[in-house]
Amino acid sequence: MEKPMTGILRDHFPILAHNVYLNSCSYGALSHEVEAAFHSYLARRHEVGADWQGWMGLQEEVRALFARLIGAVPAEVAITTSASAGLDSFVSALAPQGSRNRIVVSDYEFPTVGQIWHAQERRGFEVVHVPEDEDGRIPFSRFEKAIDERTLAVSIAHVCYRHGAVNEIERIVRLAHANGAIVVLDAYQGLGQLPIDVHALDIDVLIGGALKYLLSSAGLGFLFVRKELIERFSPFVTGWFAQRDIAAMNIYAHDPAGDARRFETGTPPVPNLYAGKAGLELVLEVGIERIAAAIATLTARLKEGADELGARLATPKDPARHGAMIAIRSRDDQALVERLAERGIITSCRDGNLRVSPHFYNTEADIERLLVALADHRDLLA
Repeated sequence: MEKPMTGILRDHFPILAHNVYLNSCSYGALSHEVEAAFHSYLARRHEVGADWQGWMGLQEEVRALFARLIGAVPAEVAITTSASAGLDSFVSALAPQGSRNRIVVSDYEFPTVGQIWHAQERRGFEVVHVPEDEDGRIPFSRFEKAIDERTLAVSIAHVCYRHGAVNEIERIVRLAHANGAIVVLDAYQGLGQLPIDVHALDIDVLIGGALKYLLSSAGLGFLFVRKELIERFSPFVTGWFAQRDIAAMNIYAHDPAGDARRFETGTPPVPNLYAGKAGLELVLEVGIERIAAAIATLTARLKEGADELGARLATPKDPARHGAMIAIRSRDDQALVERLAERGIITSCRDGNLRVSPHFYNTEADIERLLVALADHRDLLA
């Protein structure tokens, strides 16, 4: 079998000329294409000032690209300023249904997800957490214990931001639906590096954003809501871009759009739409399957090398149980990040772990350089 190619389009990312960039789980490397997109926005502002027709057309292009990425249709996608904004809008449309008021949240979640759900406790919701083991795994039996006929929604992360483990999405979705609950998937850490098809997985709601493996910018996110569910939910968080007719400018009524636009709010993040389009097009041009194969080659070597060093992984070793991020346990994770940065190796840390997250632009040589540096700093490995 031919070995997957790594280091794809490497010359498109200027930072790689002077750094080993292994921090895509925090912020994707900046490409020439995304930089040029920002300049294009600025040039347009100088040229015409306000280009509302063009900007609204651009928003529809970005909506279609997000939909293509996850196997949805554009009418199921709302453009937001962040994953948090998307979840806030959707959650505002939920209400307890008698005894069905339970929200089940996995312990893999990013803080904003847990915080938004706990903020709903004042509205009569009960939030139940599904804890992970000391080794970072969440046994499926714990979801079976938590999800029952009282459950309104099950909120799960595709990939844990702390150590890169993935939830068993298909099994959790089947269990939730068997109990009459909807599933909300935070796909932020998986988008752009792992294939995802919302209809094949039967996902109800998905949130995500563009700044990590989608290589774009902060300030741009999206919300997917399955078309069969859209008209069941009318959010209280709203705005003029959520109206059926944006141009109506009617201050006397609220007339929400019949599609997922009803979950939008105010003026879209125009500069970030330019960047988002460029980043999404780059990712889709390379192809998610090709990206996943390249990353798998890099993470396999990273895990092998970490084992040779005697390092302890916080990430499952089984490649089916993790994404691009590999987390290595550390005695002082911040100090380790700083020492690596001194050698031109950019990583990040969370929860006592060094986070290493390659993308398609990385090479085996990048991983080898990291492993040499880790060998030199064994004192900071747990």
